[in-house]
Amino acid sequence: MADLFFSIALGVGSKNQQDNWLEVYYPAPLYKPSAELANAFTSALSYQQSNQTFELTDDTLAALESNLAKLNAQDQLAIIKAFQGSRRPVVATLLATDEAPQTTPEAYLKLQLISHRFVKPHGTNLSGMFPLLPNVAWTNQGAVDLAELPQRQLESRLKGELLEVNSVDKFPKMTDYVVPAGVRIADTARVRLGAYIGEGTTIMHEGFVNFNAGTEGKSMVEGRISAGVMVAEGSDLGGGCSTMGTLSGGNDIVISVGKNCLVGANAGVGIPLGDRCTIEAGLYVTASSKVNILDDGNQLVKTVKAKDLAGHSDLLFRRNSLSGALECKTNKSAIELNEELHSHN
Repeated sequence: MADLFFSIALGVGSKNQQDNWLEVYYPAPLYKPSAELANAFTSALSYQQSNQTFELTDDTLAALESNLAKLNAQDQLAIIKAFQGSRRPVVATLLATDEAPQTTPEAYLKLQLISHRFVKPHGTNLSGMFPLLPNVAWTNQGAVDLAELPQRQLESRLKGELLEVNSVDKFPKMTDYVVPAGVRIADTARVRLGAYIGEGTTIMHEGFVNFNAGTEGKSMVEGRISAGVMVAEGSDLGGGCSTMGTLSGGNDIVISVGKNCLVGANAGVGIPLGDRCTIEAGLYVTASSKVNILDDGNQLVKTVKAKDLAGHSDLLFRRNSLSGALECKTNKSAIELNEELHSHN
């Protein structure tokens, strides 16, 4: 079974006064580890079967350190050394299979696997995750249980300090856990943990990326990427635009944006787009929208629902400024991102 592990990770977390998990940070999770690495963990932790989380004592840390030293696993050994003497609870989470998470440490590991780019959105089972993520106050001193927040604020004030509450949410911002290589994020509070940000992506101040969503490569994000939505390389989401996610009205339809697409400012996407598609500014294309298909001479060919065009490439969606009708014709201009503007060097 050791060679079948989905993921193994060492982490340090936060708990409330009732000994319930608030969050867990995994510095360097292992994705599909080798059988040797998996055995080093299972033998030190008295692992039995399935997915398990172990809260580590000094003795188990020492046993694990001994096993990993035999394999010269320097990254994991460095983590153990950093964790020794920690006043925070230290954990090892072992996911034998990609089943739905059953604990808060499991849920946090899966979110971080996405943000580390080990798995893409929809690439791991997140079913039933929401009840496992407590709604907490995210502060400059870490996660704080909401019931304990007033006392913590008072204690800080009495010390002449300020306990600053940055948000109250189930999800922390991604960059407090993972900062992917080769990206620009103007406002880190607008990217949730569990986002997949491809190398070369620029996210401007008004851009937002939810969990289990993101970009595959060099893209410009000035709009909203909702949960479950993936944007392919070379695409540009204009200021204030929106993609309809499965949590915001998209139902079971998986919305995606293909390569080299342009979604104009304040526009919206409610169907999967193929490659090289354009939606003009201010136009929201939903699955049930009636669309007039035009030929190259701007003559009406037929009228369809937008969902019938889902996944098709080289489409230009626009609003007729005289009749108000939604029209679609062949998109003859590909979108090219400005190389100098999007340089991350």
